[in-house]
Order: sequence, then C-alpha cells, then structure tokens
Amino acid sequence: MSKKHTLLPISMLDELHTTGSGYDVLRYISLPELLGTQSDPLLYFMGRNLARKLEIKAMEDLYFIYEKLGWGQLELVKEKKKELVFHLMADSVAERLQASFHTEFRLEAGFLAEAVHMIKEIDCECTEEINKKIHQVEFTVIFTI
Repeated sequence: MSKKHTLLPISMLDELHTTGSGYDVLRYISLPELLGTQSDPLLYFMGRNLARKLEIKAMEDLYFIYEKLGWGQLELVKEKKKELVFHLMADSVAERLQASFHTEFRLEAGFLAEAVHMIKEIDCECTEEINKKIHQVEFTVIFTI
C-alpha cells in the first residue's frame, strides 16, 4: 500500500514568521539529545524527507527554500559529470559555526540530496565539508548511478 501525499507549494514558506533562535535550540540541543548517537544519519534522512514534501522543480526553487528557511545562501559553484558542488554562506552560517554548541549541516545535506534527485531525476547522496575559517559549508552531491 503506497501513501499518496500532496506536495506543498514552496510559496507556503512565506507564511513562516519566526526567529531562528527557537529553531536552533531544537536543532542543536534538543534533537541531538533525543536522537543520541544516531543523530547525524537521522537528521540527514529528515532532510531528505522534508524535501519530498515540497514541490521542487528547479534549482531556483532550491535556492529560495534555503534562503527562506534561514539555512543561508546556496550557490552552485561547480558542475561535473557525476557531481555538483555547492557553497553555503551567510551571516546565519557564520553565526552557527561560531556558536558554543556543536553545529552540523546533515539536515541541509539530506535536503539537498533529495532536492537534486527530484530536479535531475538521478539518484544521489550528499556530503558536506565545513570551512570555519571562511564561514562556508561545501556540499558535494554525488550521482550514484
């Protein structure tokens, strides 16, 4: 039995009007404690699942969503035959990287992997590399077919 669900238009993100601090407390303090040692893989799959719920048709939709969710400015910087490289930068990213608590970008990586899969119709996975010096996260989406 398959579950059929309605995709949410990304325009509904305009209805969100909260500050990021509540999100950060849940994301970086409560969720890792709740999820324990499985936090990283579970956040990755939460990101993939979230992307499946939104109507993502083009890269521009992806950039809009990252910006609207307060994740930062996502930019495609390199396109190869079997991978895409994105940079994520913004004041919010710099602040997260300078926080006194552990921050990670697994949710964003999972979201990016699934969104690229939806746009390009190619199976893929995503890794991230954090560069604290320049306050940037580099995501590499690798096509797995």
